[in-house]
Amino acid sequence: MARVAGVSVSTVSKALNDNGRMAADTRERIKNLAAEIGFRPNALARGLLSNRSFTVGLLTNDTYGRFTLPVMAGVSEALVDHGVSVFLCAIEDDPALGKIHVDAMLDKQVDGIIATGKRVDRSLPVDLAGLPVPVVYAFTKGEPGSVTLTSDDGHGARLAAERLKKMGRTRLLHITGPLEFTSAVERAEAFRAVAGGGAPVLHGVWSEAWGHEAIGRIWNAGGERPDGIFCGNDQIARGVVDALRERGVRVPEDVSVIGFDNWEIMAAQTRPPLTTVDMNLKELGREAGLMVLALAEGRTIEPGLRKLPCRLVVRDSCGGGGRQN
Repeated sequence: MARVAGVSVSTVSKALNDNGRMAADTRERIKNLAAEIGFRPNALARGLLSNRSFTVGLLTNDTYGRFTLPVMAGVSEALVDHGVSVFLCAIEDDPALGKIHVDAMLDKQVDGIIATGKRVDRSLPVDLAGLPVPVVYAFTKGEPGSVTLTSDDGHGARLAAERLKKMGRTRLLHITGPLEFTSAVERAEAFRAVAGGGAPVLHGVWSEAWGHEAIGRIWNAGGERPDGIFCGNDQIARGVVDALRERGVRVPEDVSVIGFDNWEIMAAQTRPPLTTVDMNLKELGREAGLMVLALAEGRTIEPGLRKLPCRLVVRDSCGGGGRQN
């Protein structure tokens, strides 16, 4: 490459890595020539010169991938333009397997690790404190003093409750998951802040069966029935919609229903398609990727918890089709 360009090897290296001092037209000429001849810098040599491997490890216990896959998509999207590759290690809930994967990442001299999972209030079953590489936590509980990112559950719940009120619904109900989940508690609190402190909240499990059962309880009890229902996840919401249909209750004409997660395979195939809160997990992954890159490059990132806003995807179960707020 240097011979073809008529410059020194060090000049080629500086031009392709955007460092060193040289005329702008020289740098541009070398880059254009490299593209023309299909020149690819040696990644190993690049790493030796910079003391980096240009790889980041993504560690997760979400083996189903419901939350991890969109996070990983965001991480990859953020880092690809920086020449950094991402590799995924699934540890299930096995501490021994987690240690094996962490040791393998360190052996490969990764520039950093992103830890992610299936709950924001539980740590991964592996000790990531004191590692010789930076660690960023995304959608899982981080170590004290760490850089941690999660979706803002309260913000998402407020969007849902406000939408129901905007649609003219006055008898609001929240059907959600177990009290031992921080996300369920935060969503319920935010819902009541909008709907009123006396608005009913039913806690159960994260399943269609629970949504179906909850509607059965309410309709069988008689008395005032809801005209707007916010559900803690899309599975519960699908069970709610099915139970209402069985009772001849029209959605959204009689009762508006909103879910949480924007799990496309669930929300889009519910009948009618489900209005739901999207946690912006891809954006969360993108932010985590940029943060671990910054730390790997020696830049300072203030530790602490960062909550990213959600968005409401409006489909037919609460008016509209495919809009986002």
